[in-house]
Amino acid sequence: MKLHDELPVDHRLSQVYRVGAGLCGTALLVFGCLGLADGLSFFSTDGEPIAGLSGNGLLSLVSVLVAAVLIAGAVIGGNTASTVNITVGTLFVLSGFANLAVLDSSANLLAFRIQNVLFSFVMGLVIATFGMYGRVSGKLPYDNPYWRHRHPRPADRATAAPAPALPGSAALPGSAALPGRPA
Repeated sequence: MKLHDELPVDHRLSQVYRVGAGLCGTALLVFGCLGLADGLSFFSTDGEPIAGLSGNGLLSLVSVLVAAVLIAGAVIGGNTASTVNITVGTLFVLSGFANLAVLDSSANLLAFRIQNVLFSFVMGLVIATFGMYGRVSGKLPYDNPYWRHRHPRPADRATAAPAPALPGSAALPGSAALPGRPA
């Protein structure tokens, strides 16, 4: 069975992925549209200020395209939105490092300045965090579909009838201790 079959369409995690992708995609879309509306030079390495960041026509176009991907992920929802968020967030962080390396050089095709690099790092972490929410953690609850997918045998035992408490133990009714997990 595949994980996308186990996560219900209306699962509450899907809303987190959708909202994260939608908000971040909308912010990038606004930035990109402002740059395109200003008629910025497409390949200028100097850049013009847009909403506190430096930009050119190419950066505006890239922003609109990335926004379209995030908004499409928000519309699709579910695991697709989560995966899109994680992927785009990772690419943002990598872009921050790559553009940091080419600051003040002729290879700075997106007209990045240090504020763009910082924005890229922060936005990448925010987008990736939205994608990883409820999916990556050491303390996921037993009913979490991602935990159940990674631990099929303990998940089966967690849903099975609870084991009788040993004499002298203070286990709560209905709680079963799993190997490696506190009761």
